[in-house]
Amino acid sequence: MLKPLRGITVIDLSRALAGPYCTALLADMGARIIKVESVNGGDTARQWPPFQDGHSLYFESVNRNKASVCLDFYSTEGRDILAGLIADADVLVENFKPGTLDKMGFTAARLEELNPGLVLGSVSGFGNTGPLKDDAGLDQVIQGMSGLMSVTGPGPGKAYRVGLPIVDITSGMVCAFGIVSALLGARNGERPGRVSTSLLETALNLSAFQGQKALSLGEAATPQGNNHPVIAPYGTFATATESINIAVGSDKQWRAFCGLLGAASAVDDPRFATGADRSANRDQLTELIESSLVTRPASEWVPQISQAGIPCGPIYNYTQALATEQVAALKLVQRRHRQDGSELPLLRGPLSLDGEASEIHAAPPLLGEHTAEVLMELGMTHDDVSRLEREGRVVCGPAFRASAEAGARS
Repeated sequence: MLKPLRGITVIDLSRALAGPYCTALLADMGARIIKVESVNGGDTARQWPPFQDGHSLYFESVNRNKASVCLDFYSTEGRDILAGLIADADVLVENFKPGTLDKMGFTAARLEELNPGLVLGSVSGFGNTGPLKDDAGLDQVIQGMSGLMSVTGPGPGKAYRVGLPIVDITSGMVCAFGIVSALLGARNGERPGRVSTSLLETALNLSAFQGQKALSLGEAATPQGNNHPVIAPYGTFATATESINIAVGSDKQWRAFCGLLGAASAVDDPRFATGADRSANRDQLTELIESSLVTRPASEWVPQISQAGIPCGPIYNYTQALATEQVAALKLVQRRHRQDGSELPLLRGPLSLDGEASEIHAAPPLLGEHTAEVLMELGMTHDDVSRLEREGRVVCGPAFRASAEAGARS
C-alpha cells in the first residue's frame, strides 16, 4: 500500500482514546509513531478491560503500528530524552489537560526552541479558552453537555449515551485531519504550529441539521428511538422474525417500496403522499408497513428490498458484523502477533488508497517494547539504557531485559 506520510515522525504523548485514535490513523498512512508513555504504568488504557491474557483489548484497539518508549517524564534524564525525540520529530500529539505540557517543561517557547517546524496537535475536553478550559472532559460527560444524549434514546425525556465513545473517536479523526492539513500547509506558507480541537467542539459539530434547527428556529430536537428524526419511513421495522432497518429516502423509492409490500394503494393515500406527510403520519405509516413485513422473515425481506435499490439491512451484534462476507472481502480484520508470540486479530483502519486497504504491520506494543531501540537511535549505548532502566528512569521491553541478563551471565 502507498504510505503518503512515510518519513513523518510523530511523538505521541496522548493516552486513552482520542489522541491514540488520531495517531493510529496517521500510522495507517505511513507515519512513524513513537508513543511515549510514563513509567507509572504507561497509557492509562492499558489498565482498562476487557483483557485477554493480561493484554488490554481497549488499549490494543487503537494502538496498532506504533512503537512504545517508556520514560520518567519528570526526571532530568526523561525530560532530556523527550526533548531529543521532539527535536527530531515533525509532529507532537497530546491530549493532556491544558497546562500539563508547561508543567513538564515543554512550554510553547521551549518547543519553538527545540523544533521551530514542529506541528503540535492537541485534543482537550473543552477547548483553549472559556470558563471550562481547565476542566477535565470525558466522552460521556461531553455527550451530555453537547446535546448528543438529548437526541439519543427511545423517546422524549429519555436521554441515552451513544453506545460507543463516539466523541473521542471523532475528535481523534478531526485532530488527524488538522495535523495533515498543517503538514500540507508548508507548501503554500500556511503551516500553523499548533492544531487543536476539543471534545466539546467536535461533539457540537456532530449535531448537523439538528443543531442548525436549534440555532435557526430555537427548537430542540428530541429522541426518536430508532426512527430518523425527519425522514419516513426510515428506521427499524418488525418482520416475522427479527427487526430490520429500512431507509426510504425519496418518492421514487416510496412507490417501489409500496409495490414490494403489496400496498399499491398507499401511494395515493393523502396521509403518505409526500415525505412531509409520511413523517407527520409516522405511526400510521409504521402500522401499514409492519402489517406486510410480519408475514415473512427478515432473511427474505432484506435481499428483496435491497435489490429494489432501497437501503435495507439486518441488525447485527459485533460478533455477527465482523463475521460477514463483506467484512472478509474488505480484509478489515488482520491477524498479527504480539512480541510475546500470542496472536491478535485487529480491525484495520478505514482508508484505502488506489484500491489497496490500509494494513497493520505491527501489533500494539508492549509497554516500553521499543525504548532501547529508540534511545540507541538517539546515540545511547546498550549500557546507557541498562543504567537508566536500573535507576527507574525508563522501562524497556522484555526482549531487551532478556538480552541484558544474558550479557550479564556471559
